[in-house]
Amino acid sequence: MKLSKLAESIPGSPILAMSNSIKAMIAGGNPVDNFTVGDFNPAFFPIPATLEEAIIKAYQEHQTNYPAAEGNLDLRKAISQFAQSFQGHAYTENEVLVGAGGRPLIYALYRTIVDKGDKVVYPVPGWNNHFYASLTEAEHCTVETAADNFFMPTAADLAPHLEGATLLALCSPQNPTGTCFRKEDLLGICQLVVEENNRRGPDQKKLYVMFDQMYSLLLQGDNQHYHPVGLMPEMRPYTIYIDAISKAFAATGVRVGWALGPAAVLNKMKSILTHVGAWAPMAEQKATAWFLGQTELVNEYLQEIRRQIGERLFQLHDGILALKAKGFPVDAIKPQAALYLTMKIDIPQAHTLMLDEANMGILPFDTFGSPDGTPWYRISVGTCKLEAIPGVLERMEKALVSAMTAV
Repeated sequence: MKLSKLAESIPGSPILAMSNSIKAMIAGGNPVDNFTVGDFNPAFFPIPATLEEAIIKAYQEHQTNYPAAEGNLDLRKAISQFAQSFQGHAYTENEVLVGAGGRPLIYALYRTIVDKGDKVVYPVPGWNNHFYASLTEAEHCTVETAADNFFMPTAADLAPHLEGATLLALCSPQNPTGTCFRKEDLLGICQLVVEENNRRGPDQKKLYVMFDQMYSLLLQGDNQHYHPVGLMPEMRPYTIYIDAISKAFAATGVRVGWALGPAAVLNKMKSILTHVGAWAPMAEQKATAWFLGQTELVNEYLQEIRRQIGERLFQLHDGILALKAKGFPVDAIKPQAALYLTMKIDIPQAHTLMLDEANMGILPFDTFGSPDGTPWYRISVGTCKLEAIPGVLERMEKALVSAMTAV
């Protein structure tokens, strides 16, 4: 069967492929703790009850027509106020674009900014930029990051690559690492972007920054979220933020996301979303508009989800460091944000070992663009029962003993 070159060349998501394989194993009676997909088990990470009730109420009130192409006005106003209150953003409702989660907005942004052959710069490990760059036939420019900087890029890392680039794709807190930009590192990157754009003529395309902040409300401890315009107002014309209720409110299937940025850019993104039809559903928009305005309810939910995620992350982190203290070739980065723990297992194909002998599904960083054979892995805790973690750590230790004995 002959199909388009795009269809023939672009693969599906390796993350979902691995997760679905593990789900099939579980359905077949094999008990596996699935730490692969960045999702939540609603049995212990439900969406806010009041948001659920508001969605049901909106359907009962027959809120089932097409929404506005840019997102309903009440939702865009609510997002504007929410982003100001919780993240320090100052964007009007006319600088907000709503979509069916973050993915369509990222795709629309790529389509709006990137022409065939344009250079897209993105750090690895990172989430999905390889696929969006491929969909737009861009020139890929990957920048490998290092563990000693928590796998976050620095100005020194990016400086050699920004000349002539069209898009710089950044994410903080980062997926897959669960780590955040330090203030001085992000400020240095912003200075590079502004300097690069000041060198470009009026007829040249500027260097834009896509800043994915999907996990910014899931910080742990005293970690802080820094973002480009907040650090350097001169970044405002070049920065587009991507956000959603997907992660902060465990609402990955509710599909309400938004972009913040220059109205001229968002209007072009809107045109692309209109033809794709990637709108957030009307009822979900109405419910989300109401919920985001309930500051007390939002704060209560965020406090609790951060607590529950933190319990899981730190119990796993501390257990892995205990294994390290016993002499096993493992390590972990202290959790900073999101629902991800960065773990090192310095054994070849450790994810296969853990799945086969510890009944534990984890994702290697090469799934996220790092070089093949990397010893670093992502553990996602959104589907993990807290009481299951001691057993997971015990099985990990047995698998490590088995692997080291076999050498």
